[in-house]
Amino acid sequence: MSNKESIKKVKKRIRSKVKGSSERPRLAIFRSNTNIYAQVIDDVTGNTLVSCSTLDKEVKNKISSGNTCEASIFVGEIIAKRSIENKITSVNFDRGGRIYHGRIKALADAAKKEGLNF
Repeated sequence: MSNKESIKKVKKRIRSKVKGSSERPRLAIFRSNTNIYAQVIDDVTGNTLVSCSTLDKEVKNKISSGNTCEASIFVGEIIAKRSIENKITSVNFDRGGRIYHGRIKALADAAKKEGLNF
């Protein structure tokens, strides 16, 4: 089984258990080789409530590359601030089929540090 197939399989298993609602939306993380993206999603209505990535101007000016833990920390801090501004204080964490370390963990820790509850 290739790495992509393995990630799809894990992602499907996680998504069956992790659901986002209007009270507790889902914080979905997507990590590519060059960037990292985070969205707060209400799965009941299918709307993205808040989003942030390393391609945002706010983050892009502070980082040299989008594929570092430093960039993930900035994205985590900004997604938490934007969520709290929109009165979202707790979320269900969806790591997108990836293991919880490296850039995924850095983003999650930064969001927790800014006051977002998982």
